[in-house]
Amino acid sequence: MNLRDIALLNLRPEIPSAKVLPGMSTEEFFQNKTLRPIAKLQDELLVAVFQNYCRKHKSVFYDLSVQKRLDYIENAIHKDMKFRNSLKGIIIGQFTIEEYTMYIKNSSALNKRMMNIVKERLKSNVMLLDQAAISVA
Repeated sequence: MNLRDIALLNLRPEIPSAKVLPGMSTEEFFQNKTLRPIAKLQDELLVAVFQNYCRKHKSVFYDLSVQKRLDYIENAIHKDMKFRNSLKGIIIGQFTIEEYTMYIKNSSALNKRMMNIVKERLKSNVMLLDQAAISVA
């Protein structure tokens, strides 16, 4: 393992609820061991990237009801491929070489898991996104 990989692993927060158990699928193992800790580490950056996305789209997000905001997040991640690829890059850039090797073997299924985690992180930050919009205005 090289110095970069060691440094990346040392940066990641531990998530007690992200259990790694014998018999779980390789996708679930990768999700709990790699994707969830990286998403938690990158949480503030993911929020900042989404805020920038909202600004570039005329800040309509901030005028929506809570349910519409959740739908907006969902649609942004699923329909805007440029935005989606940017989010994937934020996560993939934190992979070790070994994790990247595992990722490319089943990237389609892992991308779905990755985007679901990112989507849930953004949805859980809806109120934070609101407060940030107020402080910027």
